[in-house]
Amino acid sequence: MSQSASAIIAGVGPVRGLGAALATLFAEKGLHVFIAGRSGEKLKEVAQHIQQRGGAVTPVVADITIEQNVSQLFEIVRLRGDAIDIAAYNVDSNIPAPFLETETKTFAILWRQNCLGAFLFAKQMIGMMQAQQHGTLFFTGATASLRAKPPFTAFASTKAGLRALAQGLAREFSPQGIHVVHAIIDGVIDGERARSQFPEYIKAKGEAGLLQPEAIAQTYWTIHQQQPSAWTHELDLRPFKEPF
Repeated sequence: MSQSASAIIAGVGPVRGLGAALATLFAEKGLHVFIAGRSGEKLKEVAQHIQQRGGAVTPVVADITIEQNVSQLFEIVRLRGDAIDIAAYNVDSNIPAPFLETETKTFAILWRQNCLGAFLFAKQMIGMMQAQQHGTLFFTGATASLRAKPPFTAFASTKAGLRALAQGLAREFSPQGIHVVHAIIDGVIDGERARSQFPEYIKAKGEAGLLQPEAIAQTYWTIHQQQPSAWTHELDLRPFKEPF
């Protein structure tokens, strides 16, 4: 880690969520953390959570699917003048619908959040990491990154696009010292969104059947510490009880 370094996490929601878990851990490791999301209220709660643990954080309200918002986010990041050791694109949206009932608007929303936003974020982030000649860039994927299963066909097509973006970036920029990682989250994260939207599913899975956000964050940090001679580009994470 550089002497003065930061991390950026795009797609931070509630305190009990993966984005917040990543930000909390990176702050505990001594990085100044920029957290970006669409809800100022949720960002404030996450920032307070990090500060209470002695971490340094800058919340930025931004819709990562809007190019101007992304540019403004990185203007704030550049003003601090730190090297960016870690960046994570954690924006996610899943709207289930049978294919013939999937509206064009729905498909476009999924594409913008799961794929276009990643392109906009990566374009800014790669430029910064290229100049400093190091950095780790994570993309959070899903089971659907590898296979399309109804009623998630639209979602899967956009997650497959995210995976292809990560592959292309890894091949182009790894020789320049930029570590690009695509993490397939194969299961349900034990977060606020899942517990509020799918309580019966959560109950059926049980505690051991869910991915803990803190455990995922720890894996991200471990991969960030890898030596360039043995980099991981893609991995899958799932609970030990999850069939595959």
